[in-house]
Amino acid sequence: MTTRISPRSGTAFILKKGQKLKVIDPEGEQVSDIYCFNANDKKEYLSSGRSLDYNESVEFKKGAALYSNRSNVMLEIVEDTVESHDFLLTPCSVDTFKHFYPNEEPVPGCHGNLASAFSGYGIPEEDINTTFNIFMNVDISSAGKISVLPPTSKAGDFTMFEAKMDLIVGLTACSAGESNNFTYKPIDYVISD
Repeated sequence: MTTRISPRSGTAFILKKGQKLKVIDPEGEQVSDIYCFNANDKKEYLSSGRSLDYNESVEFKKGAALYSNRSNVMLEIVEDTVESHDFLLTPCSVDTFKHFYPNEEPVPGCHGNLASAFSGYGIPEEDINTTFNIFMNVDISSAGKISVLPPTSKAGDFTMFEAKMDLIVGLTACSAGESNNFTYKPIDYVISD
């Protein structure tokens, strides 16, 4: 069964070890932030630094593993039609909007939406760190300059993860203009055994 996340919102749910999570971009050019905690010990959480280190790459595609702060694999990418994601940039927030979009009314962003979704699991906002930004297209120049470009994902593209432990997963339809080519669309997901 497919579940839809409305534009500029988020959700949280339990993903059991061995289950697969298929994250779908139904309309194209839409980023989805994912973050997770060990469902049995919320002091273990997704780590950008460990994942970049152990994969020895800033590129994540089929076969890549996403590690926890304790160096355990939390998720593995088992299928991927896009192979363009980001694990460097923090989830957008009210402060992000004030910084990058000062003429726009700030919205909660992915950080705020994840905080709201995780609150139902007793997880405080300050425990949310750098998210894995599915479909996000980030370029790093030879001089080290970071640029956020429009996603390369097309309608129906997806990334499928397999849970390597019981997880509390937060998932969003990203709110930041530049990340989504200045349009805001839904994200779909499917959980399967």
